[in-house]
Amino acid sequence: MPYLVLLRHGQSIWNKKNLFTGWVDVPLSEKGIEEALTAGEKMKDFCFDETYTSLLIRSIQTAMISMSKTNCDKMPIIQHDCGKMKDWAAINNNFEIIPVYRIEELNERYYGKLQGKNKKETAEEFGEEQVHIWRRSYATQPPEGESLKDNYERTIPFFKSTILKKLNENKNILISAHGNSLRAIVKHIENISDEDIPNFEIPTGVPIVYDFENGGFKNKRVL
Repeated sequence: MPYLVLLRHGQSIWNKKNLFTGWVDVPLSEKGIEEALTAGEKMKDFCFDETYTSLLIRSIQTAMISMSKTNCDKMPIIQHDCGKMKDWAAINNNFEIIPVYRIEELNERYYGKLQGKNKKETAEEFGEEQVHIWRRSYATQPPEGESLKDNYERTIPFFKSTILKKLNENKNILISAHGNSLRAIVKHIENISDEDIPNFEIPTGVPIVYDFENGGFKNKRVL
């Protein structure tokens, strides 16, 4: 049966500095690279047909670094849909590839005016309780930003139209993304309530595997 693997990116350089990141496009830290390599070791016997990342480099790095450990003969290659990168990236060989698609709908929550702010200093300014609500509640938005509910409403239509379609075509899928876009996906898969989702956390660099059979998800495994 096909499977879906969810992988949250490892530590970024802004995670290391305890800054709100959101859509700011910063790379992995050295620790984040090591987390991606460790995830790759755990997934080395998986053979993906397609991979999906967000547009953000930390998500892309995590996918590509982790797949460098694979025992699968397929080669991961980022797909470009316009300009010379589309035309000149043609492959003149017959080896199999794992197409890697970058998708905006998988981006992290947009943190609005909090982006770039230190989390500890923000708690001192606005109070720990208020910052906790902004970070963990389902429907409350940070100033001029997205709530998890907003993230859910842009991520899940893509998940239904594309990822479920691919799984129903018996394709094995890797999604390398972010804490909140992946929480949205798990909320949908496991039917987690609005009240319970604030307490649900996805660890960084830890692959979560769902087998897919007869149109539904089975046998969740955390590697």
